[in-house]
Amino acid sequence: VRLDDSGRFKEIINDGLNKCLNLSANLDQTGRAFMQDSVMSMLDEGCVALVPIDTNVDPNDTSSYDILSMRAGRITEWYPDRVKVDLYDERVGKHREVPIFKKNCAIIENPFYAVMNEPNSTLRRLIRKLNILDVIDEQTASGKFNMIIQLPYVVRGEKRISEAEDRRKRIEKQLGDNNKYGIAYIDAAEKITQLNRPLDNNLLSQVEYLTNMLYGQIGITQAIMDGTADEKEQLNYTNRAIEPIVSAFVDEFKRKFLTNTAISQGQSIMFFKDPFKLVPVNDIAEIADKFTRNEIMTKNEFRQVIGMKPSDDPRADELRNANISESSAEIRAKQGLSPTNGEQPVAQPQSPESKSAVDSFIQTRLNGEV
Repeated sequence: VRLDDSGRFKEIINDGLNKCLNLSANLDQTGRAFMQDSVMSMLDEGCVALVPIDTNVDPNDTSSYDILSMRAGRITEWYPDRVKVDLYDERVGKHREVPIFKKNCAIIENPFYAVMNEPNSTLRRLIRKLNILDVIDEQTASGKFNMIIQLPYVVRGEKRISEAEDRRKRIEKQLGDNNKYGIAYIDAAEKITQLNRPLDNNLLSQVEYLTNMLYGQIGITQAIMDGTADEKEQLNYTNRAIEPIVSAFVDEFKRKFLTNTAISQGQSIMFFKDPFKLVPVNDIAEIADKFTRNEIMTKNEFRQVIGMKPSDDPRADELRNANISESSAEIRAKQGLSPTNGEQPVAQPQSPESKSAVDSFIQTRLNGEV
């Protein structure tokens, strides 16, 4: 974007970088998909590199270049002045590692690195607990019968143990894959005890505890996840979770892809949040009245917010309160009349003849006075 002298948003600069961030980042991704891929990679890896792929000039030769396409890559090795990035090469359809100078790519670190990516962070502990819980679930639902057979004799000594093992194998064979209905027979003196109780542990409570801790550290609530959050919860989530991530991208883009000359000329990179995205339809009319009455937005600007085409009425583009009638002075000024007398037109510039007559009259008076 371009800023005015007070640092306020003035206009959008439609260059290659703006196209990559909003329209098309590369051959395979739109601007939205590119940003989503970048954020997801940053959260997974803890750090992501956004690399300009196609430029109008070589970035190694000059700092003033236009970016035509970009891709997100995983950093595999770090060096003092450069990094090695795993990038997808669309020309051959394969990933390859490319060394890139740090000044020519945006390196964004996860603002929640200590919570998500540290070896003993809350998220890593939660992932380990969930993996253990999955293993136990697989063992529980593995198709085992989990039963004990009570034989009619005492199982002591090598011979009795061998007979018990043989009896167990015969029952397993009866209940094998070839058994269509899973039916087996036992001796009248034998008894079967089924073990249906689950493994007793406190893994589930630990998972719930770590999940709540992770939500609290990031600024997420259960209402945010299921879409029932109110305005305060949504605002807290935006300020604590969304804003740090977006600010990290914007600051790094501004630092790496804008030269000092461009910044001095008022160029910058900004992000905006749509304040009307979560507003119910019932509140739109009241908000529209307040914004137009207090001269914050014009009628046509608010019509675009709700998806309507602009009105052709010239008054729809005026930043004024429509509930207050225009004063008589404003009406006379629009009609070209004098602000003091509605019958007399506003004085027009004098013609050359009248001006010369007035000049000669003034000169005569001055000569007479002398």
